[in-house]
Amino acid sequence: MTEQDRFFLDKSDPSSWRAVNAFSRKVGAAAEDAGIPASVVELVNVRVSQLNGCAFCLDLHVRKADAAGVTAQQLAVLPAWRDTALFDAVERAALIIAETATLLPDENTRHAEQAAAREALNDEQYSALQWTAIAINAFNRISILSGHPVRPRKAASTGAATSTGGAR
Repeated sequence: MTEQDRFFLDKSDPSSWRAVNAFSRKVGAAAEDAGIPASVVELVNVRVSQLNGCAFCLDLHVRKADAAGVTAQQLAVLPAWRDTALFDAVERAALIIAETATLLPDENTRHAEQAAAREALNDEQYSALQWTAIAINAFNRISILSGHPVRPRKAASTGAATSTGGAR
């Protein structure tokens, strides 16, 4: 698909795009107000983007995660995070939220996962991370449906693995 063939949703309806961005800024402020570190927010953004297969958002949020202090090792093992001891209780809760909000498992699984996440978070943090996952899911869909391209950069990034770890 050439860039001329792409239908960029953000360009076709700038007012809706501005509204989505305003929503995202509000969600980011809520996470900050809840005391959620930027590194945890970026773990959610990367994990959701992996699950959705959004190359554009992965390219952006892996760099932001690196800048926020997420280690290259954490990014490399993110699809298998449950099998490592590299993530603390809050990070694990955030990743549970990311996966649950994206994959929408059956009701029993969803309730069990949410209960596990809530053990490590207060209500404000839990809400902020749920909204974070919802927001990045929206951006993933906009980017995937628009075919936002990932352009090569000269500077090397973390080189972290960003496999999907799941189906799109």
